[in-house]
Amino acid sequence: MNQLYPLKFQPRIMDKIWGGTRLKTVLNKKTKTDKAGESWEISSIPGNVSKVSNGFLAGNTLEEIIEVYMGDLVGDGVFEKFGTLFPLLIKFIDANDALSVQVHPKDELALEQFGSYGKTEMWYVLEAREDAEIIVGFNQEMNAAKYQEHLGNKTLMDILNKEKTRPGDVFFLPAGRVHAIGAGILLAEIQQTSDATLRIYDFDRLDDKGKPRELHTEKALAAIDFKNPDRFKSNYTLVPNQPNQLAKCDYFTVNCLDLSKAVTRDYIWLDSFVVYMCLQGDFIIRYNNNSEEKVSTGETVLLPAEIRQVELVTERQTKILEVYIEGLGQTDDTKTLLDRLF
Repeated sequence: MNQLYPLKFQPRIMDKIWGGTRLKTVLNKKTKTDKAGESWEISSIPGNVSKVSNGFLAGNTLEEIIEVYMGDLVGDGVFEKFGTLFPLLIKFIDANDALSVQVHPKDELALEQFGSYGKTEMWYVLEAREDAEIIVGFNQEMNAAKYQEHLGNKTLMDILNKEKTRPGDVFFLPAGRVHAIGAGILLAEIQQTSDATLRIYDFDRLDDKGKPRELHTEKALAAIDFKNPDRFKSNYTLVPNQPNQLAKCDYFTVNCLDLSKAVTRDYIWLDSFVVYMCLQGDFIIRYNNNSEEKVSTGETVLLPAEIRQVELVTERQTKILEVYIEGLGQTDDTKTLLDRLF
Protein backbone atom coordinates (compact mmCIF):
# COMPACT_ATOMS: atom_id res chain seq x y z
CA MET A 1 0.00 0.00 0.00
CA ASN A 2 1.34 3.44 -0.93
CA GLN A 3 2.49 5.67 1.90
CA LEU A 4 0.12 8.37 3.12
CA TYR A 5 1.00 12.06 2.80
CA PRO A 6 -0.50 15.48 3.73
CA LEU A 7 -3.85 15.57 1.93
CA LYS A 8 -5.52 18.54 0.28
CA PHE A 9 -9.16 18.53 -0.79
CA GLN A 10 -11.31 20.29 -3.37
CA PRO A 11 -13.11 23.11 -1.48
CA ARG A 12 -16.90 23.04 -1.84
CA ILE A 13 -18.06 26.64 -2.29
CA MET A 14 -21.57 27.43 -1.05
CA ASP A 15 -23.38 30.55 -2.27
CA LYS A 16 -25.46 32.19 0.46
CA ILE A 17 -27.90 35.10 0.62
CA TRP A 18 -25.44 36.77 3.02
CA GLY A 19 -22.21 35.80 1.19
CA GLY A 20 -19.56 38.03 -0.38
CA THR A 21 -16.26 38.07 -2.29
CA ARG A 22 -13.55 37.59 0.33
CA LEU A 23 -13.30 33.83 -0.08
CA LYS A 24 -11.83 34.75 -3.47
CA THR A 25 -10.00 38.00 -2.73
CA VAL A 26 -8.51 37.06 0.66
CA LEU A 27 -8.40 33.24 0.68
CA ASN A 28 -7.82 32.62 -3.04
CA LYS A 29 -10.88 30.41 -3.58
CA LYS A 30 -12.31 29.84 -7.06
CA THR A 31 -15.78 31.32 -6.63
CA LYS A 32 -18.37 31.87 -9.35
CA THR A 33 -20.51 34.65 -7.83
CA ASP A 34 -20.25 37.58 -5.42
CA LYS A 35 -22.43 35.67 -2.91
CA ALA A 36 -19.93 32.99 -1.92
CA GLY A 37 -20.63 32.45 1.78
CA GLU A 38 -18.90 29.21 2.79
CA SER A 39 -15.94 27.13 1.69
CA TRP A 40 -16.23 23.61 3.05
CA GLU A 41 -12.60 22.60 3.32
CA ILE A 42 -12.96 19.10 4.76
CA SER A 43 -16.40 17.55 4.95
CA SER A 44 -18.01 14.17 5.58
CA ILE A 45 -21.57 15.55 5.35
CA PRO A 46 -23.68 13.32 3.05
CA GLY A 47 -23.95 14.93 -0.38
CA ASN A 48 -20.93 17.13 0.31
CA VAL A 49 -18.15 14.63 1.01
CA SER A 50 -14.71 16.06 0.21
CA LYS A 51 -12.53 14.72 -2.61
CA VAL A 52 -8.73 14.62 -2.51
CA SER A 53 -7.05 17.09 -4.87
CA ASN A 54 -3.34 16.17 -4.58
CA GLY A 55 -1.11 13.13 -4.92
CA PHE A 56 -1.96 9.58 -5.97
CA LEU A 57 -5.24 9.62 -4.01
CA ALA A 58 -6.62 12.58 -6.01
CA GLY A 59 -10.27 12.02 -6.94
CA ASN A 60 -11.00 9.67 -4.05
CA THR A 61 -13.52 10.76 -1.44
CA LEU A 62 -12.66 11.25 2.19
CA GLU A 63 -14.86 8.30 3.19
CA GLU A 64 -13.18 6.04 0.62
CA ILE A 65 -9.69 6.72 1.90
CA ILE A 66 -10.74 6.34 5.55
CA GLU A 67 -12.22 2.95 4.65
CA VAL A 68 -8.88 1.87 3.18
CA TYR A 69 -6.40 3.46 5.61
CA MET A 70 -8.54 3.45 8.77
CA GLY A 71 -6.53 4.34 11.88
CA ASP A 72 -3.40 5.15 9.87
CA LEU A 73 -5.31 8.10 8.45
CA VAL A 74 -7.54 9.32 11.28
CA GLY A 75 -6.15 7.59 14.37
CA ASP A 76 -7.15 4.22 15.83
CA GLY A 77 -9.41 5.73 18.48
CA VAL A 78 -11.09 8.05 15.99
CA PHE A 79 -11.72 5.19 13.55
CA GLU A 80 -13.04 2.92 16.30
CA LYS A 81 -15.50 5.60 17.35
CA PHE A 82 -16.58 7.13 14.02
CA GLY A 83 -15.76 4.56 11.33
CA THR A 84 -15.65 6.18 7.88
CA LEU A 85 -17.37 9.35 9.10
CA PHE A 86 -14.79 12.13 9.45
CA PRO A 87 -15.76 13.70 12.81
CA LEU A 88 -15.12 17.38 11.98
CA LEU A 89 -16.43 19.84 9.41
CA ILE A 90 -13.83 22.49 8.55
CA LYS A 91 -14.99 25.75 6.92
CA PHE A 92 -14.19 29.31 6.00
CA ILE A 93 -17.17 31.71 6.18
CA ASP A 94 -17.54 35.15 4.57
CA ALA A 95 -20.46 37.07 6.09
CA ASN A 96 -20.86 40.13 3.89
CA ASP A 97 -24.30 40.47 5.50
CA ALA A 98 -25.44 39.13 8.87
CA LEU A 99 -26.32 35.46 9.22
CA SER A 100 -29.60 34.43 10.80
CA VAL A 101 -29.84 34.13 14.59
CA GLN A 102 -29.67 30.39 15.22
CA VAL A 103 -28.91 27.59 17.61
CA HIS A 104 -27.59 24.05 17.20
CA PRO A 105 -28.83 21.05 19.19
CA LYS A 106 -26.74 18.76 21.37
CA ASP A 107 -26.07 15.19 20.27
CA GLU A 108 -29.15 13.48 21.67
CA LEU A 109 -31.59 16.16 20.49
CA ALA A 110 -29.88 16.36 17.08
CA LEU A 111 -30.35 12.61 16.68
CA GLU A 112 -34.05 13.03 17.39
CA GLN A 113 -34.53 16.12 15.19
CA PHE A 114 -32.06 15.50 12.34
CA GLY A 115 -30.73 11.96 12.63
CA SER A 116 -27.23 13.37 13.07
CA TYR A 117 -24.67 14.45 15.61
CA GLY A 118 -25.09 17.78 17.39
CA LYS A 119 -23.07 20.84 16.54
CA THR A 120 -20.54 22.32 18.92
CA GLU A 121 -18.27 24.75 17.06
CA MET A 122 -15.66 27.49 17.36
CA TRP A 123 -14.84 30.59 15.32
CA TYR A 124 -11.53 32.32 14.63
CA VAL A 125 -12.01 35.80 13.14
CA LEU A 126 -9.70 36.59 10.20
CA GLU A 127 -11.14 39.95 9.16
CA ALA A 128 -13.81 42.25 10.60
CA ARG A 129 -15.15 45.65 9.63
CA GLU A 130 -14.71 48.36 12.22
CA ASP A 131 -18.38 48.11 13.27
CA ALA A 132 -18.61 44.31 13.09
CA GLU A 133 -20.41 42.41 15.85
CA ILE A 134 -21.06 38.80 16.74
CA ILE A 135 -24.24 37.81 18.55
CA VAL A 136 -23.62 35.19 21.21
CA GLY A 137 -25.86 34.31 24.16
CA PHE A 138 -28.13 36.70 26.07
CA ASN A 139 -27.40 40.07 27.64
CA GLN A 140 -29.41 39.28 30.78
CA GLU A 141 -30.68 36.35 32.82
CA MET A 142 -33.02 34.40 30.61
CA ASN A 143 -35.53 31.58 30.74
CA ALA A 144 -37.88 29.95 28.25
CA ALA A 145 -40.94 32.03 29.18
CA LYS A 146 -39.11 35.36 28.97
CA TYR A 147 -37.48 34.36 25.69
CA GLN A 148 -40.84 33.39 24.16
CA GLU A 149 -42.34 36.70 25.26
CA HIS A 150 -39.64 38.68 23.44
CA LEU A 151 -39.87 36.42 20.41
CA GLY A 152 -43.63 37.00 20.23
CA ASN A 153 -43.24 40.76 20.70
CA LYS A 154 -40.54 40.92 17.98
CA THR A 155 -38.05 42.30 20.51
CA LEU A 156 -35.63 39.37 20.36
CA MET A 157 -32.70 41.60 19.43
CA ASP A 158 -33.15 43.53 22.68
CA ILE A 159 -32.11 40.50 24.76
CA LEU A 160 -29.25 39.14 22.66
CA ASN A 161 -25.63 39.78 23.66
CA LYS A 162 -23.58 41.57 20.99
CA GLU A 163 -19.78 41.46 21.03
CA LYS A 164 -17.63 43.93 19.09
CA THR A 165 -15.14 41.84 17.20
CA ARG A 166 -11.77 42.20 15.48
CA PRO A 167 -9.22 39.92 13.80
CA GLY A 168 -7.87 37.26 16.13
CA ASP A 169 -11.02 37.00 18.26
CA VAL A 170 -12.07 33.48 19.21
CA PHE A 171 -15.57 32.34 20.13
CA PHE A 172 -16.31 28.86 21.47
CA LEU A 173 -19.95 27.90 20.87
CA PRO A 174 -21.19 24.78 22.64
CA ALA A 175 -24.36 23.29 21.22
CA GLY A 176 -27.35 25.13 22.69
CA ARG A 177 -25.87 28.63 22.65
CA VAL A 178 -27.78 31.19 20.55
CA HIS A 179 -25.50 33.00 18.07
CA ALA A 180 -25.12 34.83 14.76
CA ILE A 181 -22.19 36.07 12.69
CA GLY A 182 -22.58 39.78 11.99
CA ALA A 183 -22.03 41.61 8.71
CA GLY A 184 -18.46 42.26 7.58
CA ILE A 185 -16.77 39.23 9.18
CA LEU A 186 -14.50 36.60 7.60
CA LEU A 187 -13.73 33.64 9.85
CA ALA A 188 -12.60 30.04 10.13
CA GLU A 189 -15.03 27.56 11.67
CA ILE A 190 -14.29 24.18 13.23
CA GLN A 191 -17.32 22.10 14.20
CA GLN A 192 -18.70 18.64 14.72
CA THR A 193 -19.71 16.85 11.54
CA SER A 194 -23.30 18.03 11.48
CA ASP A 195 -25.50 20.41 9.54
CA ALA A 196 -28.12 20.54 12.30
CA THR A 197 -29.11 24.22 12.33
CA LEU A 198 -32.24 25.76 13.84
CA ARG A 199 -33.04 29.26 12.59
CA ILE A 200 -34.64 31.57 15.16
CA TYR A 201 -34.73 34.94 13.41
CA ASP A 202 -33.66 36.08 9.93
CA PHE A 203 -34.16 39.87 9.99
CA ASP A 204 -37.31 39.47 7.83
CA ARG A 205 -35.16 38.81 4.75
CA LEU A 206 -36.43 37.21 1.55
CA ASP A 207 -34.60 34.51 -0.39
CA ASP A 208 -33.85 34.61 -4.12
CA LYS A 209 -37.43 33.52 -4.80
CA GLY A 210 -38.89 36.38 -2.77
CA LYS A 211 -39.94 34.19 0.15
CA PRO A 212 -38.89 34.37 3.81
CA ARG A 213 -36.56 31.59 4.89
CA GLU A 214 -37.96 28.94 7.20
CA LEU A 215 -37.80 29.49 10.96
CA HIS A 216 -37.63 26.61 13.46
CA THR A 217 -39.28 28.23 16.46
CA GLU A 218 -40.46 25.18 18.41
CA LYS A 219 -37.46 22.97 17.68
CA ALA A 220 -35.10 25.82 18.60
CA LEU A 221 -36.85 26.32 21.94
CA ALA A 222 -36.05 22.71 22.85
CA ALA A 223 -32.39 23.21 21.89
CA ILE A 224 -31.55 26.54 23.58
CA ASP A 225 -29.36 26.59 26.68
CA PHE A 226 -30.49 29.70 28.55
CA LYS A 227 -27.47 29.76 30.88
CA ASN A 228 -24.78 32.32 30.06
CA PRO A 229 -21.03 31.85 30.62
CA ASP A 230 -18.96 34.35 32.59
CA ARG A 231 -17.55 35.65 29.30
CA PHE A 232 -18.36 34.98 25.67
CA LYS A 233 -15.06 35.75 23.94
CA SER A 234 -12.19 33.34 24.59
CA ASN A 235 -9.01 34.56 26.27
CA TYR A 236 -5.68 33.35 24.95
CA THR A 237 -2.05 34.44 24.72
CA LEU A 238 -0.31 34.34 21.35
CA VAL A 239 3.34 33.37 21.83
CA PRO A 240 5.29 33.21 18.54
CA ASN A 241 6.56 29.90 17.14
CA GLN A 242 4.75 27.59 19.52
CA PRO A 243 1.20 26.18 19.80
CA ASN A 244 -1.25 28.45 21.62
CA GLN A 245 -4.46 26.74 22.69
CA LEU A 246 -7.65 28.48 21.54
CA ALA A 247 -10.25 25.83 22.33
CA LYS A 248 -10.41 22.36 23.85
CA CYS A 249 -13.50 20.19 24.27
CA ASP A 250 -14.63 16.59 23.82
CA TYR A 251 -14.99 17.16 20.07
CA PHE A 252 -11.80 19.01 19.09
CA THR A 253 -8.68 20.84 20.23
CA VAL A 254 -7.60 23.95 18.30
CA ASN A 255 -4.23 25.70 18.58
CA CYS A 256 -2.85 28.75 16.79
CA LEU A 257 0.69 28.75 15.42
CA ASP A 258 2.08 32.23 14.70
CA LEU A 259 5.28 31.36 12.86
CA SER A 260 8.27 33.42 11.77
CA LYS A 261 10.70 30.49 11.54
CA ALA A 262 10.72 26.72 11.12
CA VAL A 263 9.26 24.66 13.97
CA THR A 264 9.02 20.94 14.61
CA ARG A 265 5.70 19.42 15.68
CA ASP A 266 5.91 16.00 17.31
CA TYR A 267 2.63 14.03 17.48
CA ILE A 268 3.97 10.75 18.82
CA TRP A 269 1.62 11.13 21.80
CA LEU A 270 -1.46 11.81 19.67
CA ASP A 271 -3.87 9.18 18.32
CA SER A 272 -5.51 11.48 15.79
CA PHE A 273 -5.23 13.15 12.42
CA VAL A 274 -4.13 16.81 12.43
CA VAL A 275 -5.69 19.55 10.28
CA TYR A 276 -3.77 22.69 9.32
CA MET A 277 -5.68 25.77 8.13
CA CYS A 278 -3.37 28.42 6.66
CA LEU A 279 -4.84 31.81 7.62
CA GLN A 280 -1.91 33.99 6.55
CA GLY A 281 1.38 33.51 4.73
CA ASP A 282 2.57 30.11 3.51
CA PHE A 283 4.62 27.19 4.77
CA ILE A 284 6.06 23.85 3.79
CA ILE A 285 5.24 20.63 5.63
CA ARG A 286 8.44 18.57 5.69
CA TYR A 287 7.82 14.94 6.64
CA ASN A 288 9.09 11.36 6.19
CA ASN A 289 12.74 12.01 5.31
CA ASN A 290 12.33 15.39 3.66
CA SER A 291 9.20 14.84 1.58
CA GLU A 292 7.43 18.19 1.25
CA GLU A 293 3.99 19.72 0.74
CA LYS A 294 3.55 23.48 0.31
CA VAL A 295 0.52 25.17 1.88
CA SER A 296 -0.61 28.70 1.00
CA THR A 297 -3.06 31.22 2.43
CA GLY A 298 -6.60 29.82 2.39
CA GLU A 299 -5.53 26.19 2.00
CA THR A 300 -6.38 23.38 4.42
CA VAL A 301 -4.40 20.16 4.81
CA LEU A 302 -5.15 16.87 6.56
CA LEU A 303 -2.06 15.30 8.13
CA PRO A 304 -2.54 11.52 8.51
CA ALA A 305 -2.22 10.11 12.00
CA GLU A 306 0.63 7.80 10.97
CA ILE A 307 2.86 10.83 10.27
CA ARG A 308 4.16 11.41 13.77
CA GLN A 309 6.59 14.29 13.25
CA VAL A 310 6.73 17.21 10.83
CA GLU A 311 8.74 20.36 10.36
CA LEU A 312 6.73 23.44 9.42
CA VAL A 313 9.04 25.68 7.41
CA THR A 314 8.31 29.31 6.58
CA GLU A 315 10.30 32.36 5.59
CA ARG A 316 7.64 34.98 6.38
CA GLN A 317 4.98 35.68 8.99
CA THR A 318 2.53 32.79 8.81
CA LYS A 319 -0.53 32.01 10.92
CA ILE A 320 -1.96 28.48 11.11
CA LEU A 321 -4.81 26.82 12.96
CA GLU A 322 -3.86 23.33 14.16
CA VAL A 323 -6.83 21.02 14.82
CA TYR A 324 -7.04 17.50 16.23
CA ILE A 325 -9.01 15.27 18.59
CA GLU A 326 -7.61 13.93 21.84
CA GLY A 327 -8.75 11.90 24.81
CA LEU A 328 -11.38 9.88 22.98
CA GLY A 329 -13.30 7.36 24.97
CA GLN A 330 -16.60 5.70 24.15
CA THR A 331 -19.01 6.20 27.02
CA ASP A 332 -22.22 4.17 27.14
CA ASP A 333 -24.09 7.24 25.87
CA THR A 334 -21.69 7.56 22.91
CA LYS A 335 -22.08 3.90 21.98
CA THR A 336 -25.86 4.19 22.12
CA LEU A 337 -25.82 7.28 19.90
CA LEU A 338 -23.56 5.62 17.34
CA ASP A 339 -25.70 2.49 17.27
CA ARG A 340 -28.78 4.61 16.58
CA LEU A 341 -27.03 6.70 13.92
CA PHE A 342 -25.46 3.84 12.01
